[in-house]
Amino acid sequence: MKTTTGSQKSEDRGQRTEGRGQRSVSDSNAAAIPACNFARGVSGAFSLIELLVVVGVIVILAAMTFPAMQAVQRAQALHRARAELTQIETAIETYKTKLGYYPPDNPLNPPNWVINQLYFELMGTTPTTIGGQPAYQTLDGSASILNTTPGFQAAFGTGTKVTGFMNYAKAGAGDDAPNAMKFLVGLKDGQFLAITNGVNPAPVCTLLGVGISGPIVFSGPTKGEIVPYGYNSSNPQHNPKSFDLWVDIITGGKTNRISNWSSRPIIVSTTSYL
Repeated sequence: MKTTTGSQKSEDRGQRTEGRGQRSVSDSNAAAIPACNFARGVSGAFSLIELLVVVGVIVILAAMTFPAMQAVQRAQALHRARAELTQIETAIETYKTKLGYYPPDNPLNPPNWVINQLYFELMGTTPTTIGGQPAYQTLDGSASILNTTPGFQAAFGTGTKVTGFMNYAKAGAGDDAPNAMKFLVGLKDGQFLAITNGVNPAPVCTLLGVGISGPIVFSGPTKGEIVPYGYNSSNPQHNPKSFDLWVDIITGGKTNRISNWSSRPIIVSTTSYL
């Protein structure tokens, strides 16, 4: 039998205590080392592959977004053109109700239906003078035109049959004479424009139209452009008992005709029914 003395027991306890302390220090270091190594291994920048992935995602999103944006812009342009055409159409019908006939058009030979006197007829006119010469002026004073053959030809083309306006208040007329009436209200910028004819620097005519890109565009003397309405009341091809009214705008890369004979836009060539 092995006999253990008191001094030996004390020595063994000390060794065990020291061993526990060493294990404690060793465990602490083991826990700390991986954390330090992990911190040193983290990178603060994108890798090339990650960057390419991000760029690829952006390209895909852009390819999906652009067609949607174009579709929204096209829908907005078509809606605006339809609403403004309906406003003019309503004014023409009111003119017919009040005066008993539709506003006359400008049947040139060959026809060019977008050069017409709709603005003057729907706004109403009264006599005035320009440079000492007789002239017409709209009731609100927004437009005027010489009441002479050269004046009408400069405005509506050589060979025009326009020699005056039907919706006209004669100066000095008696109480029995009909008064000119204004049928268009609430027009906004872009719905009418005083234009030049490319020869005279001053405005020669004022046209109704829309402020949207189109295959036929007229410019003002200083700024502004307008796509004019086509108007045919003397020989309408689509509404024989009334009138044809239309406007051609470019949206979605195509020429879209907004008209009073179709509830939907019609894709047309730029030379059809001018």
